Amino acid sequence: MRAAVGALRSRPAVGTAAAVSLVVLLGTGSPAYADETTGGDQTTTQPDTGSGQSETDSGAESGSGSIGAHIRLNQSTSPSSRSAATATATSADPDWEPPVCWYEPMYTPEEYEEFIKGAYGGAPGGSPAEGYAQKREKEKYHKGDEGLWWQVQFPDETYDRACPVTTENWEIWVPPADPQPDPNKVTPEVLSQLAFNSTKLPTPPVELRPRADRLLVNLGTRVAFEGDLDRVWTTASLDYKGVQLAATTVATPVALKVDAGTADADPRSCTYDLVKGKDGYTADSEDAGCNVTYLRASGDGTYPFKASITWQVTWTDSADPDGPPRQPGLPDGLSTFEQDVTVKEAQAVNRASGVNRG
Repeated sequence: MRAAVGALRSRPAVGTAAAVSLVVLLGTGSPAYADETTGGDQTTTQPDTGSGQSETDSGAESGSGSIGAHIRLNQSTSPSSRSAATATATSADPDWEPPVCWYEPMYTPEEYEEFIKGAYGGAPGGSPAEGYAQKREKEKYHKGDEGLWWQVQFPDETYDRACPVTTENWEIWVPPADPQPDPNKVTPEVLSQLAFNSTKLPTPPVELRPRADRLLVNLGTRVAFEGDLDRVWTTASLDYKGVQLAATTVATPVALKVDAGTADADPRSCTYDLVKGKDGYTADSEDAGCNVTYLRASGDGTYPFKASITWQVTWTDSADPDGPPRQPGLPDGLSTFEQDVTVKEAQAVNRASGVNRG
């Protein structure tokens, strides 16, 4: 059996200098584990979900795919939205971060013995890799015990943030009744965070009237909402070796905020509430008092007009988006549309028109 996560030599930095040194030392070991794959590599390890789910997920276009070793992602579509463009949701809370790593169930005791011997069997004597293998051998791989070995996983292969798991415990033994669950074990809450971080949201379906290259000083600019938005939900699920967990994040559009891109506008920014109608959530901006009026021409440059949708995000501890919301909550999500606009003086436009007629 090949490892679904790379041998210790390929691990990212962890919290202390000593741990980092251990990772480096493990890199000097035997080539017996030089071809092991790293977290998120779906070309070498396919999940055994046991649920008959297709292994040919379409990837980023639909929001479906995989993360870690056996976590499956599936996102709903928004058929009523006229906005074809989508982008990964950003958090309205700049301090929020998704999990940097977590433990997933990976091996039975017999499979773990095979993994350790195959990955570290050729490590040089006295090396940290050999010490790690000996440690597991002394534990007899928990053969004969009920439970599974769980292994650390990562969201991708960048490893740009420190993982709190120590290099002494890239795998942990988890019995059926876990008396003291490791704080890094995957849970529905962790799955909800991974689902949120993978959610793709439609960009705001807005259109400027007049259009972006024909705006005039002191002429009101309507921000037309051209479409209806549905809720978007993403399910992250784990179904492997008898461990079944799921969480679904649900993003509901609640507000449209527009920013003129300059203080020389009235108003500089304003917010429209999104209201649920027959075909989804929409904003009626036709008679709104906060349509933008630019007070100064953009000259030889442009103004960075921006529109963003705020999405209220909740999560359930199942694959059902309509299940009861759970705590702790998730931050709001944002999807953004940006466009450079050109604003001219009306007199300059008239003079230019007169020259053209001549």
